[in-house]
Amino acid sequence: MTRRSPAPDLARSVYLLWGHHPAPGRSGLTVSAIVGAGIEIADADGLEAVSMRKVADHLGVGAMSLYGHVPGKEDLTALMVDSVIGELYDGDVEAADWRAAMKYVASRNWALYERHPWLLDARSTRLALGPNISRKYETELRPLDGIGLSDVEMDAALTLVLTHVESTARVHRSTTRTRTDSGMSDAEWWRVVAPVLEQVMAGEDLALSARVGGAVGAEFNAAENPEHALAFGLDTILDGIAARLRS
Repeated sequence: MTRRSPAPDLARSVYLLWGHHPAPGRSGLTVSAIVGAGIEIADADGLEAVSMRKVADHLGVGAMSLYGHVPGKEDLTALMVDSVIGELYDGDVEAADWRAAMKYVASRNWALYERHPWLLDARSTRLALGPNISRKYETELRPLDGIGLSDVEMDAALTLVLTHVESTARVHRSTTRTRTDSGMSDAEWWRVVAPVLEQVMAGEDLALSARVGGAVGAEFNAAENPEHALAFGLDTILDGIAARLRS
C-alpha cells in the first residue's frame, strides 16, 4: 500500500502566509526572495517546473538553505499564489452598480490568469487563507452587499462568477497551447478543416451541428472563442442574479 506523505503543519503554514517569517540568514536569503524566484520560474515554465532545488539554483544558494525559510513546495506554492493574488486590487472596486463591479472583478481575474497561467494548476478547494486571498474575498464581496442577497447567496453568486472565469481561462490556455504547439493559427486551422468537414459530413444527419458550427466558424474563424464565451456566460450569470433580485 502506498504511504501518504505527512500532512503539512497547517498552523505553521498560516503563520508563514501572514508574514511570520524567519530572520534572514547570513546569505541574506528571505522568504520574499524565495517566493519571487518561484513565481519567475512558474511564469516561464509552469508550476511543474518549480522545485526547491530549481529555486535554490535560481537564487544561487544551496537547496538546504531554503528549508529554514520555506518548509517545502506545498508551502511555497501557497505563498506564490497569495503573492500574485495581491496584484488584483489596490482598493475597493469602484463601479456604477453591482453588475458593473462583477464585470470588473471578472476582468481582473481573467487578466491575472493570463499573466500567471500556472495559477490554474495551483488552486484547490481548500485555499490557504493568506492575507491577499482574504482581502480578495472581502473586496469582491463588497459590491454584492446590501443588494438583496443573503450572505450565503452572496458567496454563491461570487463563486459562480469566479468559477466561470476560471473554467473559461482553462479553455483559453488550452487553445493557446494548441496554437503554439501546432504552429498554426486558429484561422489557418479553420480554413483547412472547414471545407473538409463540409465534404465528409455531407449526407449525414448532422444538419443542426453543421449549421451552428459553421456559424461559429464564420464568426470567429475558429471552432471556439474563449473571450466571447467569457462575456456571454458572465452576462447570463448576472442576468440570473438580477432576475433573482427582482423576484
